[in-house]
Amino acid sequence: MWDAIWIGGRLATMAANSGAPYGAIENGAIAAEAGRIAWVGPLIALPGPPESLARKVHRLDGRWLTPGLVDCHTHLVYGGDRAQEFEQRLEGASYAEIARAGGGIVSTVRATRAADEDALGAAAKPRIEALLAEGVTTIEIKSGYGLDLDQELKQLRVARRLGESLPVTVKTTFLGAHAVPPEYRDRDADYIETVVAMMPVVAASGLADAVDAFCETIGFTPEQTARVFEAARAQGLPVKLHADQLSDLGGAALAARFQALSADHLEYTSEDGIAAMAQSGTVAVLLPGAFYTLRETKQPPVEALRRAGVPIAIASDSNPGSAPVTSLLLMINMACTLFRLTPEEALLGVTRHGAQALGLGASHGTLETGKVADFAIWDIERPAELAYRVGFNPLAAKVKAGVAL
Repeated sequence: MWDAIWIGGRLATMAANSGAPYGAIENGAIAAEAGRIAWVGPLIALPGPPESLARKVHRLDGRWLTPGLVDCHTHLVYGGDRAQEFEQRLEGASYAEIARAGGGIVSTVRATRAADEDALGAAAKPRIEALLAEGVTTIEIKSGYGLDLDQELKQLRVARRLGESLPVTVKTTFLGAHAVPPEYRDRDADYIETVVAMMPVVAASGLADAVDAFCETIGFTPEQTARVFEAARAQGLPVKLHADQLSDLGGAALAARFQALSADHLEYTSEDGIAAMAQSGTVAVLLPGAFYTLRETKQPPVEALRRAGVPIAIASDSNPGSAPVTSLLLMINMACTLFRLTPEEALLGVTRHGAQALGLGASHGTLETGKVADFAIWDIERPAELAYRVGFNPLAAKVKAGVAL
């Protein structure tokens, strides 16, 4: 007998090759056993009365049920804020100018280093809870605001603790190559060698599920990034990349060369970079919150990504500087209004493709038998409402690993 079954709803399975928009099943049923999806399909196809098949029966009353949402790119654990920089940008300063003047990432590094784990966790908790309140059940959290071994491990420990204390799956990413710390100013190459030396310890700690880097004119060169990725690969850690956000340094192609899980931002990515991503299976992660906050004008090459068949994910990029965002629903809307994704593409971006960007495509992101039973239940008439409405949260209920929350 199954643990629980949900009946009488409309299921947006988001499964590939379903033949229906959103993989929809009208008047569907979905069952959970031991935290996994045990059965999914039309209610009429159930092998018996629901009460005889499951210990608990939940009635959806026509609501829509989707996979739990996946936010595959965040920087949620940090100290301080950068509201002053927001004012500076409105007065004409660019993101790059602020960074070169000692602001930007380095200013958050100072505040993060000064905070202990309890303080960082307490500050991050309301941010992550805001995302969970909108149907998020899986989230990635990067380090990158410590920039030395002990401080980076501190951030990763806090991220792990959040995943243990809240009803969410947390995937952690080591982002030591996020910026050059003050003590290494004008010694970028030396700092990269320090990051490379950190890699065995980070891997042995078990605190990181992947490795990221910021390959950009105000970050690190492709050659320096490759050094980090080689070190990650030597430790068996998958990689992902902040790529081509402010310029085309060939970041997307570099990510593809290392079979990266994802390349993120991509505003300046070339056709060659897109072709390389398509070949490697690397997911394109678009971050409309950063595009909006920084008032960028160069849009990511969405049509070229479509033509090449590159999976497109959407994420909040929640961070204190370029994307102080704690609403994935708003990012779905922005992906449609700013980048011209369809509502179905945007929902795929925070379900199936978001899971792929975290290496979780086999276990999360769609409503299919055997996958983790993470669901979001919505008071909506059609899935497009999740993209259509602004500042409106229609979440009716959430299920995590088969348990109704």
